[in-house]
Amino acid sequence: MDHGLKFSDPARYARTLRRAHELVISGVPRPEIPTSLVDSWHRSMALGISPDQHSPRHLHDVTEVLELRRGHRLQQVMPALNDLLADDSRSGRHLLVLTDASGEILWRVGSPAVLRRADTLEFSEGADWSEAGIGTNAISEALVTGGAVQLFSAEHLVRTHHEWACTAAPITDPATGRVLGVLDVSGPLDTISADTLRMVRCAVRVAEAILGTPDAGAFPGASSSLAASSLGASSGRAPRRPAPAPVRSTAVDSLELLGDKPAAVFADGSRTPLTLRRAEILALLDSRSQGWSAEELAYELHGDAGTPQAIRTEMFRVRSLLGGSVESNPYRLAPALAGRSDSGNVLRLLRDGLVAEALDAYRAPLLNRSVALAVQLLRDQLDLAVGSAVRASGDASLLARWLATDMGAGDPLAVEALGRLVGRSDPRYLSFRASCPAG
Repeated sequence: MDHGLKFSDPARYARTLRRAHELVISGVPRPEIPTSLVDSWHRSMALGISPDQHSPRHLHDVTEVLELRRGHRLQQVMPALNDLLADDSRSGRHLLVLTDASGEILWRVGSPAVLRRADTLEFSEGADWSEAGIGTNAISEALVTGGAVQLFSAEHLVRTHHEWACTAAPITDPATGRVLGVLDVSGPLDTISADTLRMVRCAVRVAEAILGTPDAGAFPGASSSLAASSLGASSGRAPRRPAPAPVRSTAVDSLELLGDKPAAVFADGSRTPLTLRRAEILALLDSRSQGWSAEELAYELHGDAGTPQAIRTEMFRVRSLLGGSVESNPYRLAPALAGRSDSGNVLRLLRDGLVAEALDAYRAPLLNRSVALAVQLLRDQLDLAVGSAVRASGDASLLARWLATDMGAGDPLAVEALGRLVGRSDPRYLSFRASCPAG
């Protein structure tokens, strides 16, 4: 059987598995269903699970689950897993699930549509997705085998699960090796890809690295774990667990987004450089108080080629660097950091009528190396705001200063305003007019 059809033609692959499922259930072995899965089906049926069963066993109601979460160690890693794998945007199609060590669902994150679809299977908080609870599935197999697994369509025992593809892996305590729970990503058959299993494995390694830090659950150090995990997955070697990065005791005080050397400035005065991509994301977060979804950021920065998953991975790294200064669902700057960028300071000074001070603060274009259209628009808006205020000031010295900057050098309206104030024979006007012929 061509297992590659799982990714290239999932509907055809599912039909083949369903035919094999019916034969195996009736006692006819088929090579499409691995022996280990057949054994799991037999164990499940011996426990009273029927292939026609619809509902899993429910152990707690939702209010009780909220209490279970508060005392569970995996509460510490849920924000990181959410950043890496969740997609709760309007068009999100997969579900992120985190269970305890017995297979009871404690967390699930997804779009309203995929949550409704999961509800039809009672794939919800408090439900038992062990073999005894609902039969063979990716969560139960991860608990039985102790490794990462992927179940597609009719590899599940229960027929109502045959429209789903599920990938799961256990999360263990780094100190004891004890299983703490299972991470699962599930969705319709066509949501699975060749990278899904790798991403789940990487996310588990990130979670275990966080759990292994002295201040478990803090973001710093987790992004290096992600890189190490990806390296291990590609090389076939078990990744070496990185040494925990020191946890910052100070918060982010401001963002430097003007010019070509963006950075985060911490309250202790230290300055951490930002990559251009991270600076672009932060510039967008700084521009809108209501925040952005991963889908919106992906489109703004990458157009139609952008993917929410790439943004969630990058946002995980941003939050690893800046900690609680960036919030999620939607992604936005925390109140203490909102408006505390150098570009935001320029706008604030303009709103206060302090045009000269705003011009002093506007030392360089916004992220002048960025070619992202969304950033270019923010850059143009900032130029327009400063230029308009300078022209309206009626101050010849401010106009001359503005025209001498990179941002104001091509402003013909400012050249004309200067000419009206100082006269068209003034050397200042003539020099700026020569460099701006349209003036």
